Amino acid sequence: MHIVKEAKTFETISTELLVVGVTKHREQMQDWTSFSSFYGEALDAWISAGDVSTELKKLTKLPFVKEHANLKRILFVGLDERKNLTEGDVRAAFGLVGKELKALKVKEYSIWLESFTTDSITAADVAFLAGEGIGLGYYSIPHYKTTSNEVDKRIDAVHLVTNSEDLDEVVASFEVGVIYADAVNEARSLINLPPNLLTATDLANYAESLAVKYNFEVEILGKAQLEELGMGGILSVNQGSYEEPRLITLKYKATEDFEDPIGLVGKGVTYDTGGYSLKPKDSMVGMKGDMGGAAAVLGAMNIIGELRPNKNVVAVIGSTDNMVSDTAFKPDDVITTYSGKTVEVLNTDAEGRLVLADATTYAKQQGATSLIDVATLTGGVITALGMDKTGALANDDAFFEAFMEAAKETDEFVWRMPLTENDKKRIRKSDVADLNNSPGRDGHMIFGGGFVGEFVGDTPWIHLDIAGTSDAVAVHDLGPKGGTGVMVRTLANFVQRLGEEK
Repeated sequence: MHIVKEAKTFETISTELLVVGVTKHREQMQDWTSFSSFYGEALDAWISAGDVSTELKKLTKLPFVKEHANLKRILFVGLDERKNLTEGDVRAAFGLVGKELKALKVKEYSIWLESFTTDSITAADVAFLAGEGIGLGYYSIPHYKTTSNEVDKRIDAVHLVTNSEDLDEVVASFEVGVIYADAVNEARSLINLPPNLLTATDLANYAESLAVKYNFEVEILGKAQLEELGMGGILSVNQGSYEEPRLITLKYKATEDFEDPIGLVGKGVTYDTGGYSLKPKDSMVGMKGDMGGAAAVLGAMNIIGELRPNKNVVAVIGSTDNMVSDTAFKPDDVITTYSGKTVEVLNTDAEGRLVLADATTYAKQQGATSLIDVATLTGGVITALGMDKTGALANDDAFFEAFMEAAKETDEFVWRMPLTENDKKRIRKSDVADLNNSPGRDGHMIFGGGFVGEFVGDTPWIHLDIAGTSDAVAVHDLGPKGGTGVMVRTLANFVQRLGEEK
């Protein structure tokens, strides 16, 4: 998409559609009088009468009836009270704009940036939120229907109507917003892929393509190499499968010495039947998305590759599927993980934590001095927090608080759960091994994440359980049902913030 680097006025708009924010008190809006005069005197009366809605996130589409070389219609975006407007509100509103632009098959459009600004939200902020929100809202799930002959629609160009004195900053902000949206959409598409089209090998191939594109260092370990290393966590989960597992490592080197890298660890289970602890048939549908953690990490690496923050990153993804066969692992098995710790298997459907155990250990071995693991790990997080909240565990308050600043900025809700010594005792309770992989259904989310915590030692660590937030059961402001790409933006934003601290 081309961003026209020329500040437009209302009179010089060269697109057929203009996006305008409208609030209850137009007198607070910069240059509203000029716009009202440009559009027509009836506009204020229509707004007062409710024909143009100021309700938050309500869209009103009106024709532009004056003589103009290009402009055909205005898309008004309701913003309610300007003083109450948040960046999350603006992002969500632009998500709905993206959906409308797609429905209208618009190729080029203009945005009046100042119509969305407040005392705390600048034109550059609006530009970023527009680039991000519109890109997220515009996304649709790729499908395989043979009856569809609809041509894929894309936006060719956007024009910015602004009086900002720093046009370069405004354009750069929009571009960064687009980068964030594109990365989330890449992650969404990975999550939405059918499991026969996304195996561990396919996921590794995608990671390799990122490495080529962004000059990352890449390492892909196959089954024979994992056996040689003794990665019993991943290998046990893979035992029942025809498809070979992969351990994927990407390194972004902001410095030559690769000092103090943060480790991003993703669960990449490309399909989860539950193994011999078999899922019910209804619970099995949708398990193509059990690699949402891997998608989040790869999406974040997309942004990191584009923006090149001043922070070293090592991304590690353990990938396999969890199938049933005569060779599959089973309850009562005892496995030895890459760390050397042994695990009594009580539930083969608690497989993701076994994969993460090896991947986390490997990330530490690769030099990670802090860790964030991301996984669609437990149904327990949905029971505890619902579908719209990511659950978290952490062993370092300062590290978690810094992460939360990044999460608040991206408007991705994260809630920290407690991990007590009693919880750890239950994870360590076994007559035959160091740990068990399923202490019980109560506190399930805590036990799942706490199990991973057994492999991080004193390294600052955050566990993110995205089982509820990785998949949307219905359309929402920022996208369709299906994979959400949750945590892509927060992970990348956190890495950027860490780089800015240096």
